Amino acid sequence: MSKVIHVAVGVILGPDGRILIARRPDHLHMGGRWEFPGGKVEESESVQQALERELREEIAIEVKALRPLTEIRHDYPEKTVLLDTWWVTKFNGEPRGLEGQEIRWVARDELDHYQFPDANQAIIEAIRKSEATI
Repeated sequence: MSKVIHVAVGVILGPDGRILIARRPDHLHMGGRWEFPGGKVEESESVQQALERELREEIAIEVKALRPLTEIRHDYPEKTVLLDTWWVTKFNGEPRGLEGQEIRWVARDELDHYQFPDANQAIIEAIRKSEATI
């Protein structure tokens, strides 16, 4: 059985209701596809701590409010990921790609226009079903 990689994922809502997505660097697994920002949960961290750290390191924002959205387990041929996904409803700072990644604000109904890793399709479904507001 493959190792499970626990990932904290942020669905970041802007003041206008659009959602922030980032393009994965080409050299990474699923490179070139779009994703919701986040990263691996370290052993000593809670999911919330991991998400706050990753968003600070990746896109230069300080999380001020979050709430659970969904948890998804997805099996790829080479690994299994557990995507612990949270709405980020309040943050300080202006998001920018600190690792050179392109970021973009998109409306919920535009998410289908972007290619995401397979595991992210369930997150998009959860976003559609959610009534989250600012």
